[in-house]
Amino acid sequence: MSKEALAVKRAEQAFDHKRRTIGLFGGPILAALVFLTPIAGLTLAAHKLLAIMVLVALWWITEPVPIPVTSLIGPTLAVVTGVIPVGAAFAAFANPMIFLFMGGFILAKAMMTHGLDKRFAYWLLSRSWVGSNPKRIFLAVGLAAALCSGWVSNTATAAMMFPICLGLLTSIKEMFAANGREIDLHEYKYATGLMLMTAYSCSIGGVLTPIGTPPNLIMLGFLDQMCDIHVSFFEWMTWGFIAMVVYFLIAYVVLSHMFPADVTRIEGAETFIQGKLSELGGWTRAQKNTLFCFLVAVVLWVTPGFLSIAFGSTDPTLKMYNKLFPEAIAAMLGALILFILPVNFEKRQFTLKWSEAMEGIEWGTLILFGGGLAMGGMMYKTGLSQWVGDLIVSSMGGAPTQVAMVAIFSVMALLLSELTSHTAATNMIGPLAITAAVAAGISPIPVSVGIALSASLGFMLPVSTPPNAIVYASGYIPITKMIHTGVIIDTVGIACVTIPLVIYFVSWITG
Repeated sequence: MSKEALAVKRAEQAFDHKRRTIGLFGGPILAALVFLTPIAGLTLAAHKLLAIMVLVALWWITEPVPIPVTSLIGPTLAVVTGVIPVGAAFAAFANPMIFLFMGGFILAKAMMTHGLDKRFAYWLLSRSWVGSNPKRIFLAVGLAAALCSGWVSNTATAAMMFPICLGLLTSIKEMFAANGREIDLHEYKYATGLMLMTAYSCSIGGVLTPIGTPPNLIMLGFLDQMCDIHVSFFEWMTWGFIAMVVYFLIAYVVLSHMFPADVTRIEGAETFIQGKLSELGGWTRAQKNTLFCFLVAVVLWVTPGFLSIAFGSTDPTLKMYNKLFPEAIAAMLGALILFILPVNFEKRQFTLKWSEAMEGIEWGTLILFGGGLAMGGMMYKTGLSQWVGDLIVSSMGGAPTQVAMVAIFSVMALLLSELTSHTAATNMIGPLAITAAVAAGISPIPVSVGIALSASLGFMLPVSTPPNAIVYASGYIPITKMIHTGVIIDTVGIACVTIPLVIYFVSWITG
């Protein structure tokens, strides 16, 4: 690790220590002050919940305790203080969206366990159009990361692509050494660009599907819980695909311009990729089984969209299909078949073991997701959401436009996700945005999608997203370069993609 990276890490640790200390003591104090302050228009239950929300929000931001723990503290305090009965407080943890995510995690774990993700990445990088051209390798690495992260967690995708990029950069260094030129990859522009392209593509690919990244499902869960609005897997992909493609093009243009390669050919790149592909060998039974289970889930997810196009949204066949195969059931069916399809029946070996599946399920994310839904549901039931919504709308002049609503909450989601977990940021902003939109008489769908998309644009700091942290650990990315490129892509992305896409296309699709 370079001296700059070490200095940045020490500064981050010092900042984190102060942030957590302030949050640990400041959160309860501020929550108590909120509760002791008379507030007109709030019932006692809503007033108690407001104080709890203040504590939970501050602890989500400052992280004095793990974020999933904070997510459990909220519903627990709501029961203890008499805001809501225990059954209603924890009902959100059995929300179907939880099981949609769980099924997605299990499928992703099977893909990683059996090397299906690596097989796809190496297959893409070995295409003839890629060859040894550094610009095309740059593009192919980004494409592989983006397409994988649409279905596999962004963190896992970054961890998979990281050693591939290191291998390619080693090939460059060896090529230069063979020609009598020594380069330091810590100061090599192309190395910086390739690492940033990997990290950013992992985050960008997450917007493709509802299961691609937690903010997507969190906002869909809030819409379902608070407004009884269901957005299908297929509907999300109609705008998720557009957002992913345009975000990707922006990142590629910016990074390839700022960090160009100084060679026209990378000797050894093709050999490196082919060698990695050869190491995987032929398709195994486990890989074939995993691919089949994945396709089962995908087909079940997208079929309602095609049925709607063919027969209309009110067709009885579509209604029956949605009743029998909602998204959560589609995910669970694909995941559960993994435990039934044999790899070696005589030895009773199946495609996935439960011990392997447990390692792939991000329990903290599921708890955080459930806690966010629980708090959002309690806000609605106690009337706190109506009060907050009216307060936000009145502060925006009483009649905010859809453009203003989308822009303000999208920027808030972006800025907060740069400083803390984008999952926690979405949990905090989501209920406020939805209640404000409803109070203003505006459809909550566009603003919800805007928040989810914006939360994935955390490109400025190593702490913004796990992919950023993973590639920053290489030491090939000066912090100033990450901030510089992050600001450009964030600004262009939210102004030229997120807001216009949400206001025009999402509104049209859902309107």
